[in-house]
Amino acid sequence: MENQTNLSENKVDESKAVDTKISNKRHSSKKILAVVITSCFFTAVFTVGAMSAAFLLGRAESETSLSQTRQTVVQEGEVIADVAQKVSPSVVSIVTEQQSQVSSGYFGSRTRKSQAAGTGLVIDSNGLILTNKHVVPEGITALSVVMNDGVRYEDVEVVGRDPLNDLAIIKVKSPKNFVKATLGDSDRMRTGQKVIAIGNALGQFQNTVTSGIISGMGRPVEAGDESNQTMEQLTNLFQTDAAINSGNSGGPLLNYNGEVIGINTAVAADAENIGFAIPVNEAKGIIASVVETGKFSRPFLGVKFVTLDQSVAKELKLDISEGAYIGTEGDSIVAGSPAEKAGIKPGDVITKVNNTKLSARNQLTSVISRFRVGQEVTLTVVRSGEELKLKTILSEAPKL
Repeated sequence: MENQTNLSENKVDESKAVDTKISNKRHSSKKILAVVITSCFFTAVFTVGAMSAAFLLGRAESETSLSQTRQTVVQEGEVIADVAQKVSPSVVSIVTEQQSQVSSGYFGSRTRKSQAAGTGLVIDSNGLILTNKHVVPEGITALSVVMNDGVRYEDVEVVGRDPLNDLAIIKVKSPKNFVKATLGDSDRMRTGQKVIAIGNALGQFQNTVTSGIISGMGRPVEAGDESNQTMEQLTNLFQTDAAINSGNSGGPLLNYNGEVIGINTAVAADAENIGFAIPVNEAKGIIASVVETGKFSRPFLGVKFVTLDQSVAKELKLDISEGAYIGTEGDSIVAGSPAEKAGIKPGDVITKVNNTKLSARNQLTSVISRFRVGQEVTLTVVRSGEELKLKTILSEAPKL
């Protein structure tokens, strides 16, 4: 009996021991589960926190980028406004009047007066104004200038018109407080640079400001008036998408420093926002001559030439693809001209004038116009494969 009792007690003890082990295993499983749950919880919290932080950081960066973009736009707007404020006193409206005879049937003919308006740019405090030749054409019977502040001048004369470019200079005889514009260097401009145009749009006698970019360079254009009765071949023009409207002709095209880099001269009739401007460097020669001597004169070399490119060079069987090819006709070199005095011969290729290389963009006529009458220049010439340096003094272009 005792043995049975002990055996029973041992079984009970073993049962308790098993229960205890099972219980310990359960507690251990709970602890492991707790650790796993806790670990997952912290991982989830960390992941959500990281995602939230990344979202907030991205949002902050986006807001910062947007803020910077807005600031850039605001700053650019301020630059345009500052340039307009600075240059507008130098931009004037030019009003012309013409008389023409109009048939009146049985009553014969009658005189009709018509007005036109354009823009000009003050280039000297003594009253000199640069504009387009087509703004002050031959045959006008009256000419007046309206300043940006509304002051009007009636005593105005045409100093001269450029025979080879759409440029002219007029003079107000008794100017008061004229502020001349600052001329920049048009050779430094590149396609894509931002520009500003100011002018008397639509002849309203108030300056209009537009902005855009230089969208092309070295453009040739056949320009004419609204009636297309007068046509003129222009070369080496800036193309811009800054709006140039009727009345803007003769006004300045400016860089963001407020410097004049072009003179607005034409618009493409069959396109939108395609305008053209004469690089200001091409006007510097005649400006200097008028300011220094009071006389309108244009420098003259005295050759007939063809601007070279790859196709022309191939056709002429030349090894050079850039420059001014002097024709072989008898009248290609004007007798007694600076070109003849320099020793230029038919078939020569002029590749440089001083240090300026000739190209489709920098054509010979355009480059020569940057100098003054009486100024000595060095011509780099290629003749039968040999490079020569020829010097000459530019003379005044004959009247056409």
